[in-house]
Amino acid sequence: MRILILGGTRFLGRHLVDAALARGYEITLFNRGRTNPDLFPGVERLRGDRDGNLEALRGRSWDAVIDTCGFVPRLVRASAELLADAVSHYSFISSVSVYADLSKSIVDENAPLHELDDKTTEVVDGETYGGLKVLCERAAAAAMPGRVLNVRAGLIVGPHDSTDRFPYWTRRVAQGGEVLAPGRPERRVQFIDVRDLSAWVLRMAESSQTGPYNVTGPRDPLTMEQFLDACKRVSGSNASFVWASEPFLKEREVIPYSEMPLWIPEDLPGFNSVDCSRALARGLTFRPLAATIRDTLDWVASRPQPLDPDRPGVRMPASMRPERESALLQAWRELTARP
Repeated sequence: MRILILGGTRFLGRHLVDAALARGYEITLFNRGRTNPDLFPGVERLRGDRDGNLEALRGRSWDAVIDTCGFVPRLVRASAELLADAVSHYSFISSVSVYADLSKSIVDENAPLHELDDKTTEVVDGETYGGLKVLCERAAAAAMPGRVLNVRAGLIVGPHDSTDRFPYWTRRVAQGGEVLAPGRPERRVQFIDVRDLSAWVLRMAESSQTGPYNVTGPRDPLTMEQFLDACKRVSGSNASFVWASEPFLKEREVIPYSEMPLWIPEDLPGFNSVDCSRALARGLTFRPLAATIRDTLDWVASRPQPLDPDRPGVRMPASMRPERESALLQAWRELTARP
């Protein structure tokens, strides 16, 4: 099978390439050549830019394309229209953020989508990200009707995750001591190992499956407490968890999901209770949680600090700085010690 991957050298893209090569596929990468340019020396590379320089794609053909880096509908439309006669199948990596109302307890593929008031905006931020992904899905479908797979992924985790959301917890728990933990221990969390996602996307492309699919995990409900306990077991640390309430964290302006990874306030339960039954019926599988934690921890140990993928060489701070955690732990002790 001949596959074109738009991107292919960052987190999900590089794992897709690894999985595709292991299956014996013929891979072509299209990107700007700025990130990890020395990866995959035996793979064909086409240089260009989605914003106005797609010439390297003209006159070629593949069995399928996987779009790992579509965030602006204008650029997705341009790529899809150019490739409409060059490929049979288009896999678009979307997000569970496409849903309009994540306050529902269960969210499936039929839930209402996030509609932007300004459909011309190209500013990608926390307010527009989900709505732009909706428009990207529609742009691909308009260019290639009946041939698009929309992969609505949840939090993607595993080795080479530059966001530091999942890696933060593996690293912090391994360090031991008192660890600040968010909200109720019983609160659900969802995420998917990048390698499980990659394998499933390739299988779906092989069989030319189309339509929207929520793709996250694990198969059975997982609580934050169970996740942190698994991190402790895998690392063998002496960590103890101090569970600070959501009102406490909000009052102190702790930023959900970024400064405090995996914490989504409980007024948005749908973000961590996405229904993936459609993807499960199409063969989505999951490796053991301990394997994901162990492999992520091993990768974390191999690099000194998270990197900003958009600014080569620029280091990003850890999600929760040690001094910030210490101050919050002290404030929580003082609060809970009051009569």
